[in-house]
Amino acid sequence: MTASAQQQALRQQRIEELCAASLRALTGDADLHYRGRRLYRGEVRLPTHAPHLRIDPGQDNFADCRAVADGMALRLLHSDTYLHRRLRPEGSVERLIFELLEQLRTETRTPRDMPGMRDNLHRRFSSWSRDFYRSGLTEGSIGMLVYTVAQMGWSRLNACPVLEETEDYIESTRASLVNELGTALAGLRRHRDNQAAYAEHALAIARIVGDRVRVERAQADEDDPGDADETTREAFALLLDLDDAEGDDDGVAAATTGHSKVFEDTAQTYRVFTTRYDREVTASHLVRRALLREYREHLDRATAEQGINLPRLARRLATVLCEPRPDGRAFGEEEGHIDGRRLAQLVSSPTERRLFYRDQHKLGADCAVSLLIDCSGSMKHHIEPVTLMAESLIRALEMIGASTELLGFTTGAWNGGRAYKDWMRQGRPRHPGRLNEVCHLVVKSAERSWRRARNDIAALLKPDLFREGIDGEAVDWACERLLGRPESRRMLIVISDGCPADSATNLTNDTYYLDNHLKDVIARRTREGHVEILGLGVGLDLSPFYRRCLATDMTQALDSHLFDEIVALIGGRHRR
Repeated sequence: MTASAQQQALRQQRIEELCAASLRALTGDADLHYRGRRLYRGEVRLPTHAPHLRIDPGQDNFADCRAVADGMALRLLHSDTYLHRRLRPEGSVERLIFELLEQLRTETRTPRDMPGMRDNLHRRFSSWSRDFYRSGLTEGSIGMLVYTVAQMGWSRLNACPVLEETEDYIESTRASLVNELGTALAGLRRHRDNQAAYAEHALAIARIVGDRVRVERAQADEDDPGDADETTREAFALLLDLDDAEGDDDGVAAATTGHSKVFEDTAQTYRVFTTRYDREVTASHLVRRALLREYREHLDRATAEQGINLPRLARRLATVLCEPRPDGRAFGEEEGHIDGRRLAQLVSSPTERRLFYRDQHKLGADCAVSLLIDCSGSMKHHIEPVTLMAESLIRALEMIGASTELLGFTTGAWNGGRAYKDWMRQGRPRHPGRLNEVCHLVVKSAERSWRRARNDIAALLKPDLFREGIDGEAVDWACERLLGRPESRRMLIVISDGCPADSATNLTNDTYYLDNHLKDVIARRTREGHVEILGLGVGLDLSPFYRRCLATDMTQALDSHLFDEIVALIGGRHRR
């Protein structure tokens, strides 16, 4: 991941944070947030079917992103989801037109005291119209039909002329539709404040367009049967939300995830075939003492070369973690609370003024921070800068009085190990759940200071610790350890470069079984509210899993800018 790619990822994150904040302010819904370029309410993804609201935050400008946020806010405020779903037609073309018209209806409900919102929405629709026209998709009869209906609907609802650039181009198609759509278009504007009445006219338009498209398809089949399906799909590529996944050829890749049928069929109950071979081990016990000293010396040299300013990092962390705490009382003050023990002095010395006391406070970090490092095979190539970063954070956190813990997770073997062999001996039952030996590593416990555990931290450099990763169980384990701490604030920072991956589990269940379990664990722990869970992606955007996350580039030097971004993440200024 290049520096420019990281900057692009950070820009995208900031834009999504601002748009999410705008959505929450407009709707009053505190659960709205963006994750992986998608809008979510809590853990439920909110679809964006209207074609002019589908953008790429990494490429489009901020005005477009803000317009999308405004459009979605109006949709959430002024559209009855259950009524819309009940009336929605089945056909893909009919549904497209119905979704578009419903979105355009809600956009007419823009408050009069928000002219900026109205300008944003008008500008966004015009921008989408130009992009669609210039892409050449209107050269086909189906693309021209749908585009013309979109222009007519928007023009009638907003009492504005159609896009000037294409006005002459669509004139003949618009003229051919006037007789069929005239009454329904008039009804759209007349009933734009009544969703149920409006939907009757929107459905009528959708049916007319659907019938015309079917006729066009039939003619295309007669002319060139082999090319008809491809042409139709291309024509609707910018309109229909056909696929959930989005390509990301440039910049920071987002973690890929999906739905696990096996996980859903078991009522989201995570299964483990056997825990017989699972273990929790101190990482330093897996490395010879001489090798551990060699790793420590290597880390010391690398730390000196990086030149990380720990006092500055500690001050930055203090601004987001420290809070005033009681620190006794100061007596003999000239103002404050009356000290009853000194009232006798007032009788003996009427001029005495030092009869008061004041409560004293000092800043302190009453929090426990646990760093959980993914020790899967791919992380082996990043482990040195990751270890340096984690160690720097631990040292800075201890400087402000916070408790710290460094953990890791891997598996005891590749390809399922002994658990897989047991499964084979038992006749290979279907969908056994997790099928490997979990290995949880305690690198530094919260009870030990960095000075006492500095040699143990170097154990992370041992290459053969890195195998496969079962993230969900590791996050659950780390949260349980934090819950045993007395601090009032508990924070878990997961450092990973990919999705959960265990070949035996994926092979015997399905591809996204472990992914769905990780999402379930994070959602449950977030609902409980006892532990804050943050994601730190190594060359990867972890937003499909973590609401608060940051993509980092470990191929570059560990500079103050990276640590400033991490402090901002800890302070809650990413993906809220």
